[in-house]
Amino acid sequence: MFPTFTGRARSKRQVNLSGRNNNPFAAYGGSTSSPLAQPSQTAVVHAQQERIQREQERRRPPAATSIQRTWRGHRSRVHTRNQWEQEWDRREGWNTDHLRKGPYPTAEECLMQLRLLAQFALAKSENDIQRLHHFAARFLPSFRNIMLGPSEDVWAYPMFCLARVMISVLGHRKVSSIPVETVSEFLMLLTTLTKVSKHLLARYSQQYYKSINNAARYCRDEEALRSAVLALLARDSPSALSAYAGFASEILTQASLPGFFEDREALSRHVDYSLVAGALNETLSSSSSHGLLLSKSHEELLWLFSYFIFLRNESRENDRAISEPDPQYVKIVSKLISVLANEIGKRLDNLQTTSIPGVTTPQNASIEASAELSHAKPLPDFVRSQILSLISQENVSGLLAKMEASTTSAERSASTSEEAPALASYALTLLRVFPRRKDEIQMWLYRGSTSVQPNTQRSLPATKYFYRAASSTSIFQKITKDPRETVAMLRPNTPEAAGFANRKINNPDSRDQEWRIILLFLELCTFMLKVMDDEEFLAGSSQPVAGVSWTKQSALPLDQIETLTIFLKNLAFSMYWSASEIAGIEAKEATTSLAAYFGKEGTRHSDGDTEDSARMDEMYVGGASGMTLTSTKGLVTGVLRMFYERDSRRKFLPKDHWLMTQYFEMDRFITFVVEEEEHKHEIEESYGDATEVDTYDMDEADSDIDMPLVGTQRVQQIRTMERLRRQQRKTSRRKYLESVTPRLKILENMPFFIPFHTRVQIFRRFVALDQLRRRGTANPDEWRFALMNSPTGNISKHRATVRREHIFDDAYKSFYDLGDGLKEPIQIRFVDKFDTVEEGIDGGGVTKEFLTSVTNEAFGATNGLEALFVENDQHLLYPNPSAVEERKETLRQALYKEGSPDWNDNIRDLLRRYEFLGRIIGKCLYEGILVDIHFAPFFLLKWALTGGTSSASKETSYRANLNDLRDLDEGLYEGLLQLKNYPGNVEKDFFLNFAVTDTLHLTPTQSKTITRELRPNGESIPVTNENRLVYIASIARHRLQTQPYLQTSAFLRGLGTIISPSWLSMFNQSELQTLIGGSGASISISDLRAHTQYGGVYAIGDDGMEHPSIQLFWKVMENLDAGDLAKVLKFVTSTPRAPLLGFGYLEPRFSIRDSGSDQTRLPSTSTCVNLLKLPIYRDEEVLRERLLYSVNSGAGFNLS
Repeated sequence: MFPTFTGRARSKRQVNLSGRNNNPFAAYGGSTSSPLAQPSQTAVVHAQQERIQREQERRRPPAATSIQRTWRGHRSRVHTRNQWEQEWDRREGWNTDHLRKGPYPTAEECLMQLRLLAQFALAKSENDIQRLHHFAARFLPSFRNIMLGPSEDVWAYPMFCLARVMISVLGHRKVSSIPVETVSEFLMLLTTLTKVSKHLLARYSQQYYKSINNAARYCRDEEALRSAVLALLARDSPSALSAYAGFASEILTQASLPGFFEDREALSRHVDYSLVAGALNETLSSSSSHGLLLSKSHEELLWLFSYFIFLRNESRENDRAISEPDPQYVKIVSKLISVLANEIGKRLDNLQTTSIPGVTTPQNASIEASAELSHAKPLPDFVRSQILSLISQENVSGLLAKMEASTTSAERSASTSEEAPALASYALTLLRVFPRRKDEIQMWLYRGSTSVQPNTQRSLPATKYFYRAASSTSIFQKITKDPRETVAMLRPNTPEAAGFANRKINNPDSRDQEWRIILLFLELCTFMLKVMDDEEFLAGSSQPVAGVSWTKQSALPLDQIETLTIFLKNLAFSMYWSASEIAGIEAKEATTSLAAYFGKEGTRHSDGDTEDSARMDEMYVGGASGMTLTSTKGLVTGVLRMFYERDSRRKFLPKDHWLMTQYFEMDRFITFVVEEEEHKHEIEESYGDATEVDTYDMDEADSDIDMPLVGTQRVQQIRTMERLRRQQRKTSRRKYLESVTPRLKILENMPFFIPFHTRVQIFRRFVALDQLRRRGTANPDEWRFALMNSPTGNISKHRATVRREHIFDDAYKSFYDLGDGLKEPIQIRFVDKFDTVEEGIDGGGVTKEFLTSVTNEAFGATNGLEALFVENDQHLLYPNPSAVEERKETLRQALYKEGSPDWNDNIRDLLRRYEFLGRIIGKCLYEGILVDIHFAPFFLLKWALTGGTSSASKETSYRANLNDLRDLDEGLYEGLLQLKNYPGNVEKDFFLNFAVTDTLHLTPTQSKTITRELRPNGESIPVTNENRLVYIASIARHRLQTQPYLQTSAFLRGLGTIISPSWLSMFNQSELQTLIGGSGASISISDLRAHTQYGGVYAIGDDGMEHPSIQLFWKVMENLDAGDLAKVLKFVTSTPRAPLLGFGYLEPRFSIRDSGSDQTRLPSTSTCVNLLKLPIYRDEEVLRERLLYSVNSGAGFNLS
């Protein structure tokens, strides 16, 4: 019996009312019905056919009537036109021997012939074109003598009708068959007709100027063309804006202006800039702007953009009253430059790119990459010069001056103002199009100001103006209250979007405008935080203060900074936590970004579009070109971290302000993060070649030879496309990781959301997970045994004999080639200066002694080589910024040839030593070994930012700033501070230029100076009151980034080999120092005593009492000073500091056992197991004396 049998043998009745054949085996698609077709289906088909036939019969009579009416109308019009044509021919004597010539004798006859010709003339008729030529020959001399007067209205409409005919004639493709002289005469006729009927013809301005463009291809009569172009442009006409709209869209988009081929200045004298701006503003603000931007190619829009800038600059020369950019100008330029941003960036860089010989910096590397990517033709000289004129101090600084002046106090809210969003869009696009001038643009904006009140002279700094604008936006207010609003704010800008459903949207771009204001404010914050010292930052006031520096006036009050950081925290948290949801939005909206939206197939694609198509589309935030979701996330994260770094240095925010533990399940947070780390590792393995960190080519980095790009253009394009495909895979992987590992990404980019102790535990779990993955076991001895029994294992690579007099050199030679194999356990044998092997079995303690000794020798520069690291005034270490240049100069003096193999090997060896030193520090962190080394905060900050760059590395990476210079050179910091706040004339009193002098210390008695330019032709650019902030930023970047770039990169590369950069990014600079050297807090004797284990005679019995000698030991320990206490701890554990989380986390535990009862015997240790071998002393003084003697003897492992 089948289990589905219901007990009813009768089949269920099937009722089909649709007429459709449900038999799956029936014939399909045939025109004839199957003989098995059901009668009901046939009836339905017949009924449908009959209904269609009745409908056709019903429509046939009205259709016939309409056709007849249309035909009769056409026949009547042809007949009437023929009559008019015959009457015109009769009056003119056309096709007879009595053809009339010369001017018309009377105005009435002229008007009659004009009316007749306007009624029947057709542009496609060859005979009518001849009639038009004949009429022009008679009409033009006649019209000069006719005084229109009050009768002008009588002439206007006929002239308008004939002008439209002339527009059709000149715009027709057959105009090339008309003699050039005739075309010139037609242009003069059109000019004459337009002067009278321009108020009617303005509506057809686009067709009018299209016809002139067409005629200009065949006619070079500049005077006729110029007259025709200007005829429609009347300043006093009510329809002037319509006329100028057509002029802008059809004439100003041409490289060669009709009528102004070689004289662009004449154009500015005849054309009213304000009307051009008004027409373009109206066009680009209306729904027709999409049509304009879609119908024009990139090349045409570039010329329109350039001519508009040119007309504005020329009008500014003639009228100083409009020196500052007006709101209309800002709106138009921001709209056009947003559309053209990618095109300008490619073609402008293509011309400006230059190869910089020698070792490349990050900036130069990006230049070389852009040169290889760009195959677009350079911009025309005129276009380039006009675009570059945008980035002048007068243009940028003056942007704010006119904005607030025209705004009353009731309208000051920038969220409802049109000027602030336009300015924000304009400034953001400038920053993206001209990345190499970013500092200058930011400075000019930063130095700009607005009026606090319309009738006062007090000024409001740009940072405070845009804070007001940003904080009054709906986006800022909603996200500050609830981070969950972020996703809704990033959704497509429609009234139905969450958060805006109950809000009336007068402007469909309102949310985009709010985002632009916020993004520009964040850009200003980055510059402000770079040039503002801590004292100025903390002295911010909400009211204008007289008599203080502009930088101090620009500082925000602390209550506003607190509100701002809350907004940034909530925004950044949601962008990472809700990455999967945002990624879904981005996937839907990627093709609706501004640059993609205005693309038009076949017209706007340039030579570089093949590259663009290979790039992964990303959603643009706020519609601002270049501000993708990734770069916005990076900008927000970067600014947030800059505020956090300043608060870490000088606390000004409430305790626990940065924590966001309320949004996590903290009891299971560590478990979730470890799971995400495992998942991340699996994903990285599955993606194969799309690794997160690009491989580093030592030959490229260290070579002084600038290798040219070889191969044909086709080969270069293939290489470029391959790189872009890799970038696509990398981007795809990054987005997927962000969506599936939100906690991990938050830890990497905003670790301060989680308490420090929790992050330390996560770090140790990550290390343990990595050890288990690599070794298969957590026991080092089991790993060694497995390796020795493996046919491919080579345990000898992990063993070394090290001379105590040459620890760093021997370590470098023995272990550099291990690479990331240094993560595995190593075994060390020490040899003293007499080549005697020191006693002791390395169970881990000798390794700890080895690592601490290597760091002490290398960082103390006791190895007889160049100082790899140098100290600042506070004895904090950082890479010697002159090390590479000093090595090069030494090689020159030794007569090495620059670029030779020996030269490169020497430079490479130096950088490898930095890399190896990074691995040693990484090994200490990996094994949990504390070392007594203190690094400069700005150097540690670079560690912290190496891993948090998964989103927009340029936005979140290290930014050199004035405050970091204090940790590098206190004297330089004080000097720059004086320069920044100097009230006098900087140029005359300081005599500085954009060049810097570096001092190379070749020997203790010999030094050399070299001069480097901070920007092209820097030695000829003086430092002035206006550009001193850029100079300060350039000095900071040179000293902190450019000069030590190779050394720092090599060290961080070695460090990243052992410790994943993403793990390092979980800590700030002070936390990293604690991770390296342990807690700076005093050693807790009670904590150490509570977690100490005892063995032998000292083992605690059933009574729970300590041995008398142990009690004496702890009494001595409690009476030791901090220095001696640290020495005892180092004697036993090889490190002078307590573990980060207390002695309960010390592995192995601190232990004490007896070593006999001889009172003259010294205490000894086995550091491999943190064991103190303490004789059974009976006297407190004897114990103290023997203990301190052993601690201070420095006899290595011989005492064990």
